[in-house]
Amino acid sequence: VKLSALCPRYEATHEDRVWEELYPRTLRLARIAARHNLNFTIDAEEADRLALSLKLLDRLCREPELADWQGLGLAVQAYQKRCGAVIARLRALSEETGRRLMVRLVKGAYWDSEIKRAQVAGRPDYPVFTTKPATDLSYLVNARALIDAAPHLYAQFATHNAHTLAAVVRMAKNAGVKIEHQRLHGMGEALYKAADDLYDGITLRAYAPVGGHEDLLPYLVRRLLENGANTSFVHALLDERVPVEKVVVDPIDVVEAHPDRHAKIPTPIEVYGPRRRNAAGIDLSVLAERARLAAAVTALDAQTLSAGPLVGGRLTAGTPPLPVVSPANETRVVGAVSEALEPQIDQAFALARAAQPAWDRAGGTERARVLRAMADALEANTDRLIAILSREAGKTLADGIAEVREAVDFCRYYAVLAEDQFGEGELLKGPVGETNVLRLAGRGVFVCISPWNFPLAIFTGQIAAALAAGNAVLAKPAEQTPLIAAEAVKLYHAAGLNPDLLALLPGRGETVGAALTAHPGLDGVAFTGGTETAWRINQTLAARQGPIVPFIAETGGLNGMFVDTTAQREQVIDDVIVSAFGSAGQRCSALRLLFLPRDTADHIIDGLKGAMDALVLGDPASATTDVGPVIDGEARGALESHLDRLKREAKVLHALNAPAAGTFFAPVLAEIPAADFLEREVFGPVLHVVRYRPEDLEQVAGALAARRYGLTLGIHSRIESFAADVQRLVPAGNTYVNRSMTGAVVGVQPFGGEGLSGTGPKAGGPHALLRYAVERAVSVNITAQGGDPALLNL
Repeated sequence: VKLSALCPRYEATHEDRVWEELYPRTLRLARIAARHNLNFTIDAEEADRLALSLKLLDRLCREPELADWQGLGLAVQAYQKRCGAVIARLRALSEETGRRLMVRLVKGAYWDSEIKRAQVAGRPDYPVFTTKPATDLSYLVNARALIDAAPHLYAQFATHNAHTLAAVVRMAKNAGVKIEHQRLHGMGEALYKAADDLYDGITLRAYAPVGGHEDLLPYLVRRLLENGANTSFVHALLDERVPVEKVVVDPIDVVEAHPDRHAKIPTPIEVYGPRRRNAAGIDLSVLAERARLAAAVTALDAQTLSAGPLVGGRLTAGTPPLPVVSPANETRVVGAVSEALEPQIDQAFALARAAQPAWDRAGGTERARVLRAMADALEANTDRLIAILSREAGKTLADGIAEVREAVDFCRYYAVLAEDQFGEGELLKGPVGETNVLRLAGRGVFVCISPWNFPLAIFTGQIAAALAAGNAVLAKPAEQTPLIAAEAVKLYHAAGLNPDLLALLPGRGETVGAALTAHPGLDGVAFTGGTETAWRINQTLAARQGPIVPFIAETGGLNGMFVDTTAQREQVIDDVIVSAFGSAGQRCSALRLLFLPRDTADHIIDGLKGAMDALVLGDPASATTDVGPVIDGEARGALESHLDRLKREAKVLHALNAPAAGTFFAPVLAEIPAADFLEREVFGPVLHVVRYRPEDLEQVAGALAARRYGLTLGIHSRIESFAADVQRLVPAGNTYVNRSMTGAVVGVQPFGGEGLSGTGPKAGGPHALLRYAVERAVSVNITAQGGDPALLNL
């Protein structure tokens, strides 16, 4: 039984719900199995569910009404490094409860997923072995442990590998223990027929998945992929070119010859190569890590933070301080902020102007050293930063973890670009007798204006890019989130950055922002925020006298996802929920318009409603929370006005209930007649569904493209030509096929839009620093020195 199929929140962070919903269902199934004396095996799933599955099994073992039943069991994965510990725990549980347990030893079916998940999440290492021989050896080691645990554990061995089968049979016979073999229906028939003949009969159970065609097709495709893999026994067996001794190779010999991890699978921290460490993550499925974050939030609640103009490394007095309250609970004052005044802005420009030339001359290598130190400082302060993000910005813990990691990634990635692009310059090919070199240099003083929805990652990333290119920075954070910005600036200074090179100037856009963008000492602006604000800044810059300065803008989007009838329903639902309602819909990349084919729309919509009902709204500092508040009352008011319009002019399909306290706005699913119903981005957890006929794809997609936004685009289809058609019809800076459409990774998915969605270059991409820099070409006539040595020495 696959428990995740019985409960949508079979997760460690939702353990209370597991006991309330999943356990009673599991117990009912166990009672039925016991009544009919059937085997009942809890299937092995992802590594982060292992501890939870053991807790469920432990409780089932202690149910008095199941006392005489001997069919309860668990599947155990040999590729997991904890396999031996799991078997030891199962033996101890059997001894404690006096119940024989059936243990099904498998090699494991989620290997590639576990590798990817560990890399994406920044784990210290993998929960699984990285080589097939190591897994095969683990299987044999743990097979012996299972056999040695008889009669407490009844060993069941699921394998289609002849060497593994023969080894297990020998171990069992030597120990005088009865065991059971298992094979998948339709596979291994010849192997087990031969084993039955050779060993004078074996106990064999054939198992088969049960379900409908749509559910089973992905499972069967997965089996085909596994059997076709180069390391598969079945693949080798069916290849007549492979000699017998290669087919039945002993994993002990292979591991002794090559005991190390797979040479082509670096550790998760090293996945980006030797020059850029992956940002370390936090595993919320681990109780100790959740407790550590809870302690950080508690410690923060005992403090009152403050932010104000930070110029030359000194906190100076601005306007009278105003309270900064938590959007999750407006009665909680997180800290106070003072707005910068015009004299402080002038002073910050003067100090930055004086310090910038030396910083530019220091070169990319020295600047990279400071950026890497900043990344390390962010990691060292991860728990505190997550706590501030939760209280000040209403970020869930998962979002807070991702945000700190993104800030770290920006620093380390731009450090590499600084080294590569801001060195001695590029020697260009040309006629003999001269040298021609192109170099990049800093522009001067950049103003960086960042948003509240990523108040650490974008704030840090903008500054890191400008600094990497050799500029000084005056940073204005969003007025809703000055406290996390102040924390970041202090960390930059502590990491070795000359404080004159980075000033913090908090305040409102109409005052501080306007003064900064109109200042004559300005050499460039980096801005992330709304399209209307970007227009105003652009007009201000155009009206300035003096040099024409670059304006780097990343704005919002009317982001659509197109689904066709071949898309996998469950995957679509998972990705839509994350893309539309993750971060309370407050991502510029978030899904706003879901285009569903008429034939399958109702079926997908029903699934979306159920998935929405499984979401938890509440305190963002709780690990169980999926959706936190929107940023403030103004944002909530705009969303409520839009919801009123949907009720009048469209159809609200489903809506959740918001907590009474704080500025929460519950997720809404609505159906609209066409894409042009929306004139601009609706920044929050509202998903608009548009039904379409496949023959109308060009017209439907054209209506979205006509809005001239171009940030993110999602496509779900198993037909490549459909994905190609949608990409052709809807220009977008970032396109995601058969996955969620948020959470771009620095250096992997460079992020930024086109049209009304931004100017480029993409943040976190190889060209990110170029508009922060000037290009200078130097041509030297070396024949004036007596000739060209390179030519004369030919």
